[in-house]
Amino acid sequence: MQKNLLKWQDKLNISIQKEEDNFSKYLEFGTGGMRGIMGIGTNRMNKYMIGKATQGLANYLIKTTGEVGKTKGVVIGYDSRINSVEFAERTALVLCANGIKTYLFDSIKSTPELSFAVRELKCQAGVMITASHNPKEYNGYKVYWEDGGQLVEPQASGIIEEVNNADEFDDVRIITREEALTNGLLTILLDELDIKYLESVKKESILNNLPKDIKIVYSPLHGTGGSPVKSLLEELGYINIYVVDEQFEPNGEFPTCHYANPEEKSVFDLAIKLAESKGANICIANDPDADRTGMMVKEDGEWVYFNGNQIGALLLSYILEHSKEIKKNSAVISTIVTTPMLDLLARDYNLKVFRTLTGFKYIGEKIREFEEGKYDNTFLFGMEESIGYLKGDYVRDKDGILGVMLIVEMCSYFESIGTTPLKELNKLYDKYGWYSEITYPVTRVGEKGQEEISTMMSELRKKDSKEFLEEKVVTRYDYKYDELGLPKSNVIQYILEDGSYITIRPSGTEPKIKYYIYTKDISKEKADKKLQDLLEKLKEYMESLLD
Repeated sequence: MQKNLLKWQDKLNISIQKEEDNFSKYLEFGTGGMRGIMGIGTNRMNKYMIGKATQGLANYLIKTTGEVGKTKGVVIGYDSRINSVEFAERTALVLCANGIKTYLFDSIKSTPELSFAVRELKCQAGVMITASHNPKEYNGYKVYWEDGGQLVEPQASGIIEEVNNADEFDDVRIITREEALTNGLLTILLDELDIKYLESVKKESILNNLPKDIKIVYSPLHGTGGSPVKSLLEELGYINIYVVDEQFEPNGEFPTCHYANPEEKSVFDLAIKLAESKGANICIANDPDADRTGMMVKEDGEWVYFNGNQIGALLLSYILEHSKEIKKNSAVISTIVTTPMLDLLARDYNLKVFRTLTGFKYIGEKIREFEEGKYDNTFLFGMEESIGYLKGDYVRDKDGILGVMLIVEMCSYFESIGTTPLKELNKLYDKYGWYSEITYPVTRVGEKGQEEISTMMSELRKKDSKEFLEEKVVTRYDYKYDELGLPKSNVIQYILEDGSYITIRPSGTEPKIKYYIYTKDISKEKADKKLQDLLEKLKEYMESLLD
């Protein structure tokens, strides 16, 4: 830490107060890019760490793709967060200094539009400056490759190595904005891709002749979704979409919701207030970079939150029931911790479900493998439990703007036939079984905590795989050692005889471990009770592994 601190003081010719965490390590650049609290130091998001990351990206791009990659270039997008504009321009000017053609949006854009831009402009790579749904103190840096998907292997490891080898001061090349423009290396993108992107989203609509008078409240939570969602729904003819004015303008301070995550019920407070005044029964929200979509519904006078699995199951059911043509080889792609109900829905239509590791980048990778002919399947629908959805192949990431359109359309259909999202969800539960679920995180402290989690996983692997928590095990998957056709990952999953799923997944970057539990029974009450029983048993059992 002291070495890092002294180097920064010397290079910047300033005195920096010693703060333990700021210089404790280098902010990790992983397969998901880089994300952290903004501030001075090697363990913070700032222009120097942005420069380091970008120089590493430039080095890898030049080494592996040469002049072809330099000419195809990189497109850069950014959201409404504090310093996003500055970080995006810094990224652009470092790339240009390395002779790489660079496209920079002139205003905030959603993450799915950045993915779209990579494909539309036929770029070698893309960079999105965003920390997604993290609190306002955070910002981040996500890298996309030429298919428009987030980094997977081998690019991920290659770029990580180059980033780690780059010095944030001595190695980073940079030129001025004027030089970049004069040399023809920098192109500023105005709104020319906005229309193309929204047209691609509109093509994924299923029923176009529905009534357009449904009352719905929408909030972008101070992020990027406001303008594109408003334009999209107006173009589609919806006349009663009410926007939460207090949350419409982009603002990285997130003044009405410090944690702008539509997985949190509290972010819907203002939306519900507006809905009550307008007589609307549905509230929809995007996260700041508009790749996630959350929903709350009023039923019998009470507001009910729908989680990602519930929304995803409803959307898939709607798509399967009303799509004009579903190819026989169509497939659904989801993650290993997403609801098992998807498999039952797909089975009724003779469709295959592919399961990937956690993270939408793996869903994007699977779509690419379909296109390359690795599988004889075409992509129909993708989702993950953390309120992310995709229909169509125009992007390679979850699309919250598409999510809004499909949810509005689906709810409009429900209203037209005299039903509601909750009634339709309960029909699915009645047909396929009542699922209850929880994602339970356990955080421990420091290096000792990391060692404890490592011990938990190693001891768990030694135990009998035929029984777990006094329940008979049908299948145990060890994603670190079993040959499952997926990248190796430190995850263990149990499928119990009664249809329950238990997945145990440690974090790779912090002393945290998550327990994902799904239970299934003939009623909600029984499924809920089974869930609580299994959770308590699991918590106690995992702690016992440290004895």
